[in-house]
Amino acid sequence: MQTSLYQECSQGSANETYVLECISHGLQSGVNTFFLIFAGCLVFMMQAGFAMVCAGAVQTKNVRNAMLKNLLDAVGAALGFYCFGYAFAYGGSKYGGPTTFLGHTGFFLMDVENFYLAPDVNGFVYFFFQFAFAATSATIVAGTLAERCQMGAYMMYSFLLTGFIYPVIVHSVWSPNGFLSPTNVNKLFGSGAIDFSGCGVIHMTGGITGLIATKILGPRTGRFFDERGEPLKTPAVFEQHSIALQALGTFLLWFGWYGFNSGSALFITLPSRSDTAARAVVTTTLGAASGALSALFAHLIITERESGEGIYDITMAMNGALSGLVSITAGCTVIEPWAAIIAGAVGGLLYVAMSRMLIKWRMDDAVDAIPVHLPNGIWGLIVVGLLATPTYVMEVYGSPHAGWFYSWAQGSADGRLLAANLVEILFVTGWVTCTMYPFFFVLNYLGWFRSDPLEEIIGLDVSYHGAGAMRDSSKDDEYRKFLEAKSLKRQNSNSSSSRIGRRSSNQERDLESLDIMPVDRKSKQNIY
Repeated sequence: MQTSLYQECSQGSANETYVLECISHGLQSGVNTFFLIFAGCLVFMMQAGFAMVCAGAVQTKNVRNAMLKNLLDAVGAALGFYCFGYAFAYGGSKYGGPTTFLGHTGFFLMDVENFYLAPDVNGFVYFFFQFAFAATSATIVAGTLAERCQMGAYMMYSFLLTGFIYPVIVHSVWSPNGFLSPTNVNKLFGSGAIDFSGCGVIHMTGGITGLIATKILGPRTGRFFDERGEPLKTPAVFEQHSIALQALGTFLLWFGWYGFNSGSALFITLPSRSDTAARAVVTTTLGAASGALSALFAHLIITERESGEGIYDITMAMNGALSGLVSITAGCTVIEPWAAIIAGAVGGLLYVAMSRMLIKWRMDDAVDAIPVHLPNGIWGLIVVGLLATPTYVMEVYGSPHAGWFYSWAQGSADGRLLAANLVEILFVTGWVTCTMYPFFFVLNYLGWFRSDPLEEIIGLDVSYHGAGAMRDSSKDDEYRKFLEAKSLKRQNSNSSSSRIGRRSSNQERDLESLDIMPVDRKSKQNIY
């Protein structure tokens, strides 16, 4: 039989003060729990946004594979974060405790409700909220490895990142016992690093991981090199599946970002916390808008100077908006709206510059996830160190150390917050590089990382899933040809060691007869 909140609170006590306090706490707990569940659902919806962006950016023959990898990010994050990640991130955390490198209790959510935010925040709902963040960090890499990564390697990566690599960074920055945390009793430089929603924790982690993986994995076949391995004068441009899906994904990500930033307030029943959440949605909106415009018009000016005719590229506008969102993530609650516009605008410019640099370096990122997340994750932390408002920093963190520009204007030149955030940048870079580079290197050495060349040619939808993304009779014929080609390759693998790694001329002619030899879009020549 259900009872009312008043009945629950009045049982066993006639003290009116106690009853009123009990009712007040019950209402606050319910509101805070619903707020965090709702915010977590918004963050989890970003998985659909990433999936749509990937599905729209890859070639049609790889859509199903891209969608499955995005789904596996959520699956891997749920299991990895449940088993180990949450414990490494927050296990044993408590206010006033000693500084630790990672958590050590709470594996498999044991004793989950006995944690440092209780009773203001429910332990189970906090796990859900943090799981959604972990999944977001993992799925950033999905687009960078699209169209050429083996399924098994991707599943291993997703579990490792969310189960160990990412939680160590979370503990260092967001746990009250982390050495970078602004809530640590022994704050770094007396300030601690302010990264409210995860510029470094999430976006730098995903961006650096993607950069390392892309470097080791190499570009898609025919993207930068011809059939002799010589660099192409102009990189090949592959036809993308759907710009409409990319636009839909961008709007879903923007929508989810409101939960991402405002939800990090964790509870809203206190006036200061509700003000924090309200300020976050405003700065989030302005950062995205300015990022989209700066990237769009920067690309317009560049193409006009290069070709004589400017191009209004929707892809630049969409990724510019995402870059602005990344740029505002760390400081969404501690900077003014006008500063959010500056942060987003610079973020859009950084995206355009980094995207062009990757092409110059012949690094293949199918969805431009690296230039969206990596430089703007770094920039977002620097923005906080420069433009964090003293009033907001005191309100949210109780710290007297604000942005360097504000301190400098007051004649103090207090750069402690900026220094702490720079240390976070160095820590995230070093930790992710030292752990993920050996991991991907070993996978690649064992031959478990990159898909087989024939699988890449025919498309990963056919290779791994038995059919193309758009099912029709022609796909059955393609699949038959692919199986025949695989059989030829197995026969060739039994030849002498001097011919290992090279196709015989007979096999090459057989592949040509199957009409699945890779062809460069510019030269129309076979790329083997």
